[in-house]
Amino acid sequence: MDILDHNTQPQEKWRDGVMTQMRVSALVQSRQICIFEQYCEPGLGAPIHLHAVEEVLEVIAGTAEILLRDSRIVLTANQSVVIPAGARHGFRNIGTGTLHVRATVAAAIFEAAYDDRSEASRRYVPTEA
Repeated sequence: MDILDHNTQPQEKWRDGVMTQMRVSALVQSRQICIFEQYCEPGLGAPIHLHAVEEVLEVIAGTAEILLRDSRIVLTANQSVVIPAGARHGFRNIGTGTLHVRATVAAAIFEAAYDDRSEASRRYVPTEA
């Protein structure tokens, strides 16, 4: 059994004001899930997008406005929402401090398609060993 030391995993800039730490993915031999955390400055988050698989979005700290299909909800620390596969969704930090969220996606490789054509579709693929 391998221990994953999240203290040593790097953060990467996904877009201005949004840092991401990939905690569990195909990079660490996961075959069915991807777990990552994002740290978003006020007003920022993830634009409208969708995944082919289910996702759980959990607020660790801060306040997030979540758009899920045509509904808007507000989540605070220790609250989460299940995003159905194929559902358009996004979120943004509506608080004054850094929003810390954890996402769990039901696939070992993160993939997303964005409504905004200027946002590149992202496929987080591990580098070959």
